[in-house]
Amino acid sequence: MHVEAGERSQLVDELLDRIGGTVGNRAQVSTVFGEPVHREGLTVIPVAKARFGFGGGAGSGGRQGEEGSGGGGGGGASITPIGFIEVRERSAEFKRISTPMDLVAVVTAASIAALAIKRMLD
Repeated sequence: MHVEAGERSQLVDELLDRIGGTVGNRAQVSTVFGEPVHREGLTVIPVAKARFGFGGGAGSGGRQGEEGSGGGGGGGASITPIGFIEVRERSAEFKRISTPMDLVAVVTAASIAALAIKRMLD
């Protein structure tokens, strides 16, 4: 099967549109802000960080003297809880969920800052 460059480009565009539509349908507010939980005058709203990505491609060719074509694509998502919002009668407060990686980031940043200050003073 021989596919012309224009047809191949159209197939790739259609594939990316389908993947983008599927991923886009999943990118909703409830993906980042979970369903609120209500208890005794307190509402808790879970909060997450959502990342979506997708890609696709097509190509043609083969060994010398052979024709071939193919294409493909895919997508994915990563959703990580980062905290929650506590809503009371007259206030709301975001509370972050700390992870061990947060501590590593703080220690790394402090180390780099201390090294930079030491070099400036030398």
